[in-house]
Amino acid sequence: MIWPIALVVGVNVFYHITTKSTPEGVNAFASLTITYLVGAAFSAAAFYLMGNRGFIGELGKTNWTAWALGAIIVGLEFGTICVYRAGWKISVASLVMNIALACVLLAVGLLVYHETVSLRQGLGVLVCLAGIYLVGA
Repeated sequence: MIWPIALVVGVNVFYHITTKSTPEGVNAFASLTITYLVGAAFSAAAFYLMGNRGFIGELGKTNWTAWALGAIIVGLEFGTICVYRAGWKISVASLVMNIALACVLLAVGLLVYHETVSLRQGLGVLVCLAGIYLVGA
């Protein structure tokens, strides 16, 4: 299924443009509060527009992951705002962050989920690290 990847890529383009455009003078957490209020409204609307009912019943089906993801997303958003406020270029920051993330997740997959890592994937990590070097990060 290619559409979920296309959606993530497309939305991420706007995510980075918007995050980089967050005003320097605004407190990042004030801005993120608005972000999450809008996100909560969109999520609730999407829940009902998809024909679902019984929101309270669905809340009972969640576990610690919903709470953890909320905290994790705040860290992700705050970190990205800080990256751009530190002067990173949009053309380089996302590349470096995603390459580093991919390398760490490869190790997580290996160590935590016991996934296999092929020689090809190992070489891919080396190419990624060379890419970070070549873009001058």
